[in-house]
Amino acid sequence: MKNVKFLLLTVLVLSLTSCYDFNRKQNELDAESQGRAILLEAESSKKAMIEEAKAQNESATLQAEAKIKIAKAEAQAEIERAKGVAKANEIIGESLKGNNEYLKYLMVIALKEGKGDRIYIPTEAGLPILEAK
Repeated sequence: MKNVKFLLLTVLVLSLTSCYDFNRKQNELDAESQGRAILLEAESSKKAMIEEAKAQNESATLQAEAKIKIAKAEAQAEIERAKGVAKANEIIGESLKGNNEYLKYLMVIALKEGKGDRIYIPTEAGLPILEAK
């Protein structure tokens, strides 16, 4: 009977020791697993932040390129408008050469239809002297 008690006590001590050892090892494995999970999450978060920064950089680059294209197109349009104005001025200038009577007619109409008081003083060249206050 004494042997049975000793055997039971031995089994009980071994069981408790085994349970304690198993629990300690399981806690170590759980801590290691949790540490790996935290590390993986940190690496994933870092990769996500890097990808977001790359996307923002690419977006800013595309926006800058679009602004440059728009500015170039606007500049080209302004050049074309200036060419049109220059051509129109050339045509008008050529059509007015030798048309002094028509120019005098336009001057008289402008004086007639203009608002405010005017005093017309004829000169040798036939052009009025206008003085504005």
